[in-house]
Amino acid sequence: MPGPSCDVVCLGESLVTFLPTRPGRLADVPAFTRAIGGAESNVACALAAAGHRTRWVGRVGTDGFGDHLLATIAGYGVDTGAVRRDPHRPTGVYFRTDADRATDAHEVVYYRSGSAASAMSPDTVPYDTVADTRILHLTGITAALSPDCRDLLHDLTAPRPGRPLVSFDVNHRPGLWRDGDAGEVLRDLANRADVVFVGADEAERLWGTADPAAVRSLLPEPSTLVVKGGGGPATSFERPAPATEATEVRNTGDGMAATEGPGTAHGPAAPGAGDGVTAVPAPRVDVLAPVGAGDGFAAGYLSALLRGLPTTARLRHGHLMAAAVLTSPGDLAVPPPRAHADRLAALGDGDWGRLHLGPGWTSAGTEADEEVRNR
Repeated sequence: MPGPSCDVVCLGESLVTFLPTRPGRLADVPAFTRAIGGAESNVACALAAAGHRTRWVGRVGTDGFGDHLLATIAGYGVDTGAVRRDPHRPTGVYFRTDADRATDAHEVVYYRSGSAASAMSPDTVPYDTVADTRILHLTGITAALSPDCRDLLHDLTAPRPGRPLVSFDVNHRPGLWRDGDAGEVLRDLANRADVVFVGADEAERLWGTADPAAVRSLLPEPSTLVVKGGGGPATSFERPAPATEATEVRNTGDGMAATEGPGTAHGPAAPGAGDGVTAVPAPRVDVLAPVGAGDGFAAGYLSALLRGLPTTARLRHGHLMAAAVLTSPGDLAVPPPRAHADRLAALGDGDWGRLHLGPGWTSAGTEADEEVRNR
């Protein structure tokens, strides 16, 4: 039997992004440059650039912005054949400042209400467009777009035979939630997924705790939970799969290992019962632009998961892909060559702890490896 046609399918809204040409308040910035944004398409592009087969599923308008998004995302090697064009709704756009998203100085203004993507629903997104994959990657942003989008995520995370491994990034965007349901909705969706990413700062806003163990108590059902600490450690909680639901890791024929889960949501478990807990510190990074690191982390982690790498390596590859984004000017970055990233991820704990990455590190070779080892 042939395997899935994709390594990762990413579903969600992509937008045209207007980036400021200099620091400052939106009211004071005189000009902007055009780019693309959207957590799910960012992950798809990063994974495609890293050599994986990816598909982005979404909806855009029949306007020029929709043309730009499709051409740009496809240019990264992402399959956009399942994207639908909506003649009645526009492509979403947003403007942002270049300040860190976690600070009060960060401003973002969305023009996405009533967008083409907000019309996604179980009726407009056929299941077979997202099911032919090893991993289905979703985020909480989609749940905030409309009740129909929320229903779609609920449908895609429902237990069913043959369901792909579901990856879910909580990705809480307070400006998109017009009601007080974010904490409950995102917690429910996370508990229906297999692999979950959440920032400690997001968990604090949503559920009143940034402590990784306490977050695990709130999200006991995913087989893997990764709590990201911003510039601090990322902590993974992994529950071994029962023998009847053993994860299969096999060679795909292209040198990569593919990880396929049981295809059904996990049943209730005692918080942290049987978990393996791994914490990996983030390297020091000279930040050029602070936005998009979470998407980079998810892409790096999922890439390592597809290759069958162990937990510490997955977390380190997540940190490295996040660092690639942080040291680049936009939301997307060219990932480091795989051999280069593998060398860094394989450093001893002491050398990893001394790692210091700045702009341009992703194109570095062996000599730069030696430099970062000794900083």
